Amino acid sequence: MERTTPKADTRNLTVRITSALVFGLFFLSLLWFGDRPWAPWTLLAILSLAVVMGVHEMTLMGRARGFNPSLLSGVLVAWGILAHFHLATGNQDPLPLWLVFTGGFLFVHFGALFFDTNLEEALPSQAITWLGALYMGFGLGFQQKLFMLQGTLPKTGSRVILALFIITWFGDSAAYFVGTFFGKHKLAPRVSPKKSWEGVAGNLGGNLLGAFLMVATVCREWTVVDAVALGLLLGVVGQLGDLVESTWKRSAGVKDSNVQGVSIPGHGGMLDRVDSLVFAAPVFYAYLHFVKGFN
Repeated sequence: MERTTPKADTRNLTVRITSALVFGLFFLSLLWFGDRPWAPWTLLAILSLAVVMGVHEMTLMGRARGFNPSLLSGVLVAWGILAHFHLATGNQDPLPLWLVFTGGFLFVHFGALFFDTNLEEALPSQAITWLGALYMGFGLGFQQKLFMLQGTLPKTGSRVILALFIITWFGDSAAYFVGTFFGKHKLAPRVSPKKSWEGVAGNLGGNLLGAFLMVATVCREWTVVDAVALGLLLGVVGQLGDLVESTWKRSAGVKDSNVQGVSIPGHGGMLDRVDSLVFAAPVFYAYLHFVKGFN
């Protein structure tokens, strides 16, 4: 039997690359203007919008299974976490997490007593509300935290956030192409039938390439060891994050996380776009904190 070579969807691929270039130009501009007073607030506004989209998608997935998570409560808690990371600099912490969580408990649980018309499903509904809030709040909050870092190089935070996106996106792109054309051995067929071990290898190769590119250009204080460690760390947790989000979609019976929400051209929903970054950002910050001494 003649073996056919798998082909990528060229139309979707064109849209995917175009939208990725738009995002890439945006974050390159943040690198250029990273020392301007308005830059952190601009990123905060973008991440706040992403929070709304992500929590909305999580809410829709919950409702697809008959539950009733609260969009308003989830967004408010996630915004609180995001604001904490934006405001906490040095020894200053004007919005501590304990205060955010206290307000969150009031919104999520007491709010449900008065406004949830389906209290028979209160436990899973409120659990999904918290999941969306914590997932988007911490996942994007650590990206804001990375952008606020200060070091010996000018615009340290914008260099670091650019490195996070380049390393992660290089891995995602390499996984897509290698998995499409060479993928034979399924990685997790029950969760995501299209993912393959060949795609995993391509992902890690792309992560390492992105890390070495950052060492050679914007993060010159890093060593070869840093490049290898970060490439592998972000690659592994990023792929695990992708699989985690795939399990949620499968449990909700949907193909894309947006369900009936707003799609990012060529990339599905917001959760589909940030699934790797949400797990990579905290790990990236942990590495910079414990290995490089950043606070």
